[in-house]
Amino acid sequence: MGTLVKKTFSREYTRTFSEAIRREWVITNGLGGYAGSSLIGANTRKHHGLLIACLKSPTDRWVILNGIKEEVIIGEQKEPLYSEQKTKGKYVNGFVHQTGFSFDAVPEFTYFYKGLSVKKTVALEWEKNTVAIGYEINNGGDDCVLSFVPVFNYRDASASSTKKSIKFKSYALFDSILLEPKSERGDIIRFFASAGTLGFNDPDKQYDEGIELQTEIDTGMSSSDTGYCPYNVQIGIKAGESKRLSFVCTIESDCERDAFVTIKKARERARKLVDRAGFKDEFLKRLTVNADNFICNRESTGTKTVLAGLPWFADWGRDTMIALTGLTLETGRFEDAQSILETFARYEKNGLIPNMFPDGDKAPLYNTVDASLWYFYCTDMYLKYVGTKEAYEFVREKIYPCFKNIIAAYKKGTDFSIGMDADGLIHAGSGLDQVTWMDVRIGNLVVTPRHGKPVEINALWYNALVTQAELAKHFGDKEYASELMKLSKTVKASFVKRFWYAEGGYLYDVVDEVHEGEAYKTDSETIRPNQIYAISLPHTMLDRDKEKSVVNVVLKNLYVDFGLRTLPEDDPYYHGVYAGKLYDRDLAYHQGTAWAFPLGAFIEAYLKVNDYSKAAKEYAETLLEPMKKHLDDGCIGGIAEIFDGDAPHISRGCYTQAWSVGEILRAYALLNK
Repeated sequence: MGTLVKKTFSREYTRTFSEAIRREWVITNGLGGYAGSSLIGANTRKHHGLLIACLKSPTDRWVILNGIKEEVIIGEQKEPLYSEQKTKGKYVNGFVHQTGFSFDAVPEFTYFYKGLSVKKTVALEWEKNTVAIGYEINNGGDDCVLSFVPVFNYRDASASSTKKSIKFKSYALFDSILLEPKSERGDIIRFFASAGTLGFNDPDKQYDEGIELQTEIDTGMSSSDTGYCPYNVQIGIKAGESKRLSFVCTIESDCERDAFVTIKKARERARKLVDRAGFKDEFLKRLTVNADNFICNRESTGTKTVLAGLPWFADWGRDTMIALTGLTLETGRFEDAQSILETFARYEKNGLIPNMFPDGDKAPLYNTVDASLWYFYCTDMYLKYVGTKEAYEFVREKIYPCFKNIIAAYKKGTDFSIGMDADGLIHAGSGLDQVTWMDVRIGNLVVTPRHGKPVEINALWYNALVTQAELAKHFGDKEYASELMKLSKTVKASFVKRFWYAEGGYLYDVVDEVHEGEAYKTDSETIRPNQIYAISLPHTMLDRDKEKSVVNVVLKNLYVDFGLRTLPEDDPYYHGVYAGKLYDRDLAYHQGTAWAFPLGAFIEAYLKVNDYSKAAKEYAETLLEPMKKHLDDGCIGGIAEIFDGDAPHISRGCYTQAWSVGEILRAYALLNK
């Protein structure tokens, strides 16, 4: 079985509390639930905890177990091993005894205090809302007692608790704790201990009040939380003694009660994923493990789906389509890819595939112009990676008819002002609609409207037409194939004529851009990363000189260490830092902020225009070198959603994002082919 890459962070990363909480970790359970916190176990977000259960996969996430407070008791002295920020920036400093943090597929925390060595490992049981915490204890010092206080909660992962809002019936059994939240859901929280004595905490210590969450403070959100901790578990450790202790917390009726079994299975599962992907490179192995965080079940469809990002996003159509190649095909997860592709065909409506899937009786949201077009790209990639007769038969039966509907709808015109003009190009969006990936709206303020004919939409449209023509030819639908190729030639000629900005040597971002309430249209000369898809997609329209020019303009104006900026820094609307309250962050989101996922397309475009030469590959690898280092920053092993446009390009937004991981994985794999 393959080996995992284990990264270890020693004391130089935990010298101060503020430095130690900068780095985070996350693991998932295949349902949409997860565990995650900082390098020292101090929660800094509402979304942090040892068990965030998913009550309706992959959404409806609830914090169940905030954490465990570990203390060493020697005589009358108590010394914490846990860390926690309290009101007004005060903190419990157990991290001073933390000697290291390691991560391969699961997190490990190591502590040392007066001869006592403790290793704590956390894992989630696969496809269950169950967390396992294993302690390996070796006492080279004096007799001592280890005290463990589990801190429970029962709240939405985006909310917070107060002493008044936490309502439990609690029971202490011989080797377990049972909590019954006051809720219509009927969930029961169970906490099992393999050893130790279960005791009651003093009444004044049964609520962990004044928890302060620093990341929430930084983003201008409500930042306090409260946990419920009525019981403790204490275990004596004699001098020279070694012990293993297993804690398991679950909301399942049945679970694995031995934490070390769950830990072992989590690592074995990760090794199998690495084996299947077949990568030898450490960077790609680590991304393969992180990619698994995003692929999970969707209860409402009974199929696989892709979480857009952690810790708060659900599954979105556009993000899924962009991330799918890297997450599933590049890693050999062909069955998962097929399941995801089939799901979208099932929910096609008026030529659109969902931007957000339904839960229960809710209808899907279809407010995206690009997801349907990316669908062609993903299916094309699926056939290129798999290439079997069975794969083509699957596409012919399940996907090809859906593609016909999409092309017909886009030609005729469909929802959200999406439709084809006489020149063969696609226009989209009007009013308050935001149908491209640059989709921020603040009330009635549409920050980046892009209403008209966006460049990447028309690049995707051409790619879709040629892809469908090739499928039609393969399936013997010759007349339809000829019709599509004829249209694609019209689109190609119109695209080059309308989008090429000769004076700048790059592509307009939007042509025939509609200005709401005004009787005129313009062509947007704004330099944006969207134009790179006109070079990176399998089927493109520009000659080689124009392609090289676009790549050079994007490289010089938009590339930064971890992605492509959404505006060049000399643009009057440029925002270099994504920080502060939500309003300020929304203004910066697509107006200068750098995104990781377009870097994948840029790397492919750069290699393409340089004929995949050895020199080009070497240079492309230097462009990705900062991303390798990023895997040891932010969320360990993951790639963030966004970064400040200004140096030092601090990571922001979701701490690990599906299309960031998928596209960088795919792009870096190109260097090894």
